[in-house]
Parts: sequence; structure tokens; C-alpha cells
Amino acid sequence: MALKIKIAETKVVLLKLLICVIIFYLVYYVVLCICFTTFRLQMLDGLAPFDFKTKPSWINTYYLVLLVSLEITYFISGLLFVLVVEEWVWDYAITVTVIHIAVTSAVMSEFPLMMHWWAALGLGLISMICGGQCLAYYLFRDNFIYPILDDF
Repeated sequence: MALKIKIAETKVVLLKLLICVIIFYLVYYVVLCICFTTFRLQMLDGLAPFDFKTKPSWINTYYLVLLVSLEITYFISGLLFVLVVEEWVWDYAITVTVIHIAVTSAVMSEFPLMMHWWAALGLGLISMICGGQCLAYYLFRDNFIYPILDDF
């Protein structure tokens, strides 16, 4: 079984990764602003995308804004990543998530150990990968890489 894959150059991969990280944080701040306006909250600080210390509660609107904006950001980013990376959305989604975890740890000066934050992050990652991969398949189904079965 032969698999013919053209491997991208490191510069191309890093450029696409940088574009994906920029898209992720631009979408995140836009969605945060919209959510803060929708929920009529006054305080939006620069640390909001990295805040994992807020106590989870369905009554706490600040927590709801952070949760809703994270999930919406992941889904929209997954759809936008398709335009940059085509069918390799899952790879870039996981890498951007690891970068987000590293940035969050650096900004908050602490590694996030809150289970609710990890659950929200995992759910967002799943929606990013599933939504992005579905759109990628729909848009680029003729260009997807399939194994060539020589001896079949």
C-alpha cells in the first residue's frame, strides 16, 4: 500500500500556524466583546481569554460569558482554519490549543488545574475539529488524500 503525500516545507507550516493562532485570538476577542455586550457586562479586561480561575456557576454571568465565548470561538476558528490549511484542520487545531494552554499558563503565572476549564477546552477542541473537518471535506472532497491500493 503506497501513500502519496506531499510534505509541506517547515516555513509554510509555521506560517499557516501563525495565521491560525492570529485567527484564533482575533475571533476570541471579537466573540468576547459581543458576549460582554450581549450579557451587559461592563468589565472586559485583556486577561479574559486566559481566566481559568473564575468559579463555575450557571448564575455567574461572567463565567457564562467566558464559557460561551470559548465554545463559539473554537467552532468559528475551526471553520476559518479550513480556509488556511484545507484538510489538516485537526493538526492545527490541536497545536493552537497547546499554544493557548502555554499562553494561558504564562499570562496567569500558573498551570490551569481547574477541571471545568479543561472540560470546556476539550469540548471546544472537539467542536473545532469536527466542524472544521466537515467543512473541509465538503469544500475540498475532490482534493483529499486517499491511500493508493496497489495490490488490491
